[in-house]
Amino acid sequence: MTNIILRGCNGKMGQVITNLVESDDDAIIVAGIDISQSKVNKYPVYTSFSQCHVMADVIVDFSSPKNLTEMLDYAKENEIGIVLCTTGFTKEEQGLIEETAKEIPVFQSANMSMGINLITKLIQEAAKLLVDSGFDIEIVEKHHNKKVDAPSGTAIALADAMNKVLGDAYEYKYDRSSVREMRGKKEIGISSVRGGTIVGEHEIIFAGTDEVIEIKHTAYSKAIFAKGAIQAAKFLPGKEPGKYQMSDIIG
Repeated sequence: MTNIILRGCNGKMGQVITNLVESDDDAIIVAGIDISQSKVNKYPVYTSFSQCHVMADVIVDFSSPKNLTEMLDYAKENEIGIVLCTTGFTKEEQGLIEETAKEIPVFQSANMSMGINLITKLIQEAAKLLVDSGFDIEIVEKHHNKKVDAPSGTAIALADAMNKVLGDAYEYKYDRSSVREMRGKKEIGISSVRGGTIVGEHEIIFAGTDEVIEIKHTAYSKAIFAKGAIQAAKFLPGKEPGKYQMSDIIG
């Protein structure tokens, strides 16, 4: 049985995870951390980690970058791993996460969906084959009108994955309105759309001469991300310190 502390338990994703774990025989939420006390849960909820003295195997974080240091310090002090599902960290915050991973296991994936992690492999292969034939790469990501960061962490992760197999030779272009010039050959364009209740859509476009290849993933429910987070929570306990991601689970 995996004992979970859920940070952001009263948010939308936190409640999705709560409901899924209730029907999971191999996991249980033993405590929640949330500044909001608006929900009634079957486990105790604290406003900060300093108030929490519950024994657990892992922390699942689906909140925001705020108060990151408090969570990292708590995890190190109690020698438990963290599943980081939050995105939008600054370089300084990401640096703290990397340092923490030297002491405890940290699972970090920009997107917890199995499908996204599968197409990551596909687009890496596509990029290696197509760029030498003159194909341009563009990413279009769409999310609901409540999402505050743009582009999405997943879009950046997809671009990073392709750039890695291309020798990190490509720069990212987020906005073409500020300049009047032709597209550079070594660019990956990233565009963001915000509107309505779109859960999440990521489309990778390989545009060549007289042909276009599109690879797209569409999320219809937040449950796919919650399921991935629960998988990661079960995977992490007992692992050595270091960074882990969804590819470590799916192989």
